[in-house]
Amino acid sequence: QVQLVESGGDLVQPGGSLRLSCAASRSIFNINNMGWYRQAPGKQRDLVAAFTSGGTTNYADSVKGRFTISRDNAKNTVYLQMNSLKPDDTAVYYCFLVGFGSRYWGQGTQVTVVS
Repeated sequence: QVQLVESGGDLVQPGGSLRLSCAASRSIFNINNMGWYRQAPGKQRDLVAAFTSGGTTNYADSVKGRFTISRDNAKNTVYLQMNSLKPDDTAVYYCFLVGFGSRYWGQGTQVTVVS
């Protein structure tokens, strides 16, 4: 019922910044639970940041103070602003949305942080 298209992944140096975008194919105005997971090689897919069903934001401890999740309902888009990037942030980042009868995932966008 909805497609999610991620963009913004890149190769950056430690301390750099990136902004990831996740564009939905339909309105997200009424969607409460959406956000970002990431998966590094050989590791499980872990929650990075999300808008929760309770109306709050939730961040992994490893990214608190560095990453910020935001949304633009007019553009049907969720963003992840990533600052002070570290090599451990290297992963494929996946957008998710809960709604429209299911949980949906984007295709993933690669973030690589290396000197």
